[in-house]
Amino acid sequence: MSREATSEYQMLSGRDSRSQELLRVMRISREFIRGFRALHHIGPCITFFGASRFGEDHAYYEPSRQLAQRVAELGFNIITGGGPGLMEAANRGARAAGTVSIGATIDISDEPPNRFVDRRIAFHYFFARKVTLVKYSYGFVMLPGGMGTLDELFEAVTLIQTGRLSDFPVILYGTEYWQGLVDWLRDVPLAKGAFSEAQLARIRLTDDDDEIVDRLARLARQLDLQPVRR
Repeated sequence: MSREATSEYQMLSGRDSRSQELLRVMRISREFIRGFRALHHIGPCITFFGASRFGEDHAYYEPSRQLAQRVAELGFNIITGGGPGLMEAANRGARAAGTVSIGATIDISDEPPNRFVDRRIAFHYFFARKVTLVKYSYGFVMLPGGMGTLDELFEAVTLIQTGRLSDFPVILYGTEYWQGLVDWLRDVPLAKGAFSEAQLARIRLTDDDDEIVDRLARLARQLDLQPVRR
């Protein structure tokens, strides 16, 4: 276990000395301040979440890159977790479009950010990173992904459901990948009354790039963004 991972483990393992707890609070505050300052003057963003394990040779990589480029061409900057795989694909699309390609990285390994990140914001604490990924985003595109992507999906939907976040688009991209999850949400928790049909409807499942771009284009016009001219 790395030194950074050990520190995180200790924080979540109960009470520590008062001095250590104070130092952690100060470090957490510095992370928020650094993240907020880095993005304060950046224009509206769309956050792309997705698997780090689906590399350039994977079937999802090129469609993800193309979609991110089209979204960026609307005038949005693109934020990802800054890692490899589909995060790289989205940053690559932003780079190709000419908008700002942002990577909010996490120190769970010594791996550098992907080569298509223009602006890196490094984090130690997952929750500080997630707040930053959400705070400056006007929409969320969930590319195929694993546990982290699922965590980020339900975090965004919960914040919208509880009124802590505006009702921004939350899009699952890839019906073959995500259909089983949506079916389960409908057949089990929704059927048992755990949430409402309207709450489930906040999650849009689609393979249609044009539908996604049209929806985000309407948002871009509301924000008075200028399309990228090439």
